[in-house]
Amino acid sequence: MAVLAHDLTGAGAMRARVQHGLRADILDDLGTAEALWRAMESDPAALATPYQRFDWVAAFVAGTGGGEADLRVVVLRDPAARARVLIPLVVAREGGARVARVIGAKHANYHMPLFASREAAAMRPEDLSDALRLIGRKAGIDVFALSHQPRFWDGAANPLHHEAEPAPSDAYGLMLGPDPDATLKRVFSSDARKKLRAKEKKLVEAFGPVACQRAETPEAVERYLAAFYEQKAARFAGMGLANPYADPAVRAFLARATVPGASPAIEVTALVAAGTGRVFAVFAGAVDAQRYSGMMTSFDADPAVSRSSPGDILLHHLIADQTARGRRSFDLGVGEARYKSSICDETIELGEVTLPVTLRGHVFALRIIAAARLKRRIKRDPRLMALVSRLRRHRAATE
Repeated sequence: MAVLAHDLTGAGAMRARVQHGLRADILDDLGTAEALWRAMESDPAALATPYQRFDWVAAFVAGTGGGEADLRVVVLRDPAARARVLIPLVVAREGGARVARVIGAKHANYHMPLFASREAAAMRPEDLSDALRLIGRKAGIDVFALSHQPRFWDGAANPLHHEAEPAPSDAYGLMLGPDPDATLKRVFSSDARKKLRAKEKKLVEAFGPVACQRAETPEAVERYLAAFYEQKAARFAGMGLANPYADPAVRAFLARATVPGASPAIEVTALVAAGTGRVFAVFAGAVDAQRYSGMMTSFDADPAVSRSSPGDILLHHLIADQTARGRRSFDLGVGEARYKSSICDETIELGEVTLPVTLRGHVFALRIIAAARLKRRIKRDPRLMALVSRLRRHRAATE
């Protein structure tokens, strides 16, 4: 592996000597870290999720801003000054405590650090957590609240998952093969493929030829995102949920992350009527060279469209397209859903990690652990989940 020895000292940088031979650079802007960050993520030996790509994080920061939060990029180096771990953090005051979280909030399915290699990820979990606590003292952090930590990633253990609290929900994925047809036959049963062909035929009979199109121009991105926002707004209203995509900051983030190019941070694909351009369904995912990670999906709720399951048709085409383009992993993100369990052959176990630094941080950690346990209990109990859904619908109907 190439030795990464970029000099990150200068304005906005803090350097701390931490134990176990590690040294930490603590930066407060993305620009100072960009060269090193891009070099690490582009190295074939790197172990990371698409949500820790520089372009994804930079789009999130630029789009959503930081409010009163402080950005911190932690780089851990070994005695030879090689960067081994990079963790992009945002530090904000919550409930009287200074809380550090991985950048991305709920829009990132996974908040794992960027490791320079599998060897770097194989460090002792205690060494990593001890290093972060020492950094926390240096940077005035009360607690690290690091949600959505995969237990394993591409077969390698994530040291941050050590002693994690089980997350309320896991994620679901599958491995793609070298051949699109063979992959589709493995993922979708013969009966499922037959039903999808019949449904697509009915959609064609009603609206003319349809096509699965990846947004490759600014105009296409804008059109597909506009359809997504409209479809999602109707869906959330019917469920009695607040619509996070109504937030202008979130839309600004997505506009930046989906800019077409050689390797956008987020790809947008839609199932459309070839003649009229009507958008039946939209799917968007964070991407890197090897993986497509589903972030968001929507479909036209018009009964004339929805009875043909346009989202399922789009997903079928999307998996074929991603396989043909050489990606080897595909996941549908965090949360339970029928369409996920029906095609995915991998459960990506997730954990909620809290690393208290101060007494105030310990108190905060107890609160969020209790909240995570309650949420998990509700999500894993069909009766409780049904009750919550009824309450949401009732609230929406009375507002």
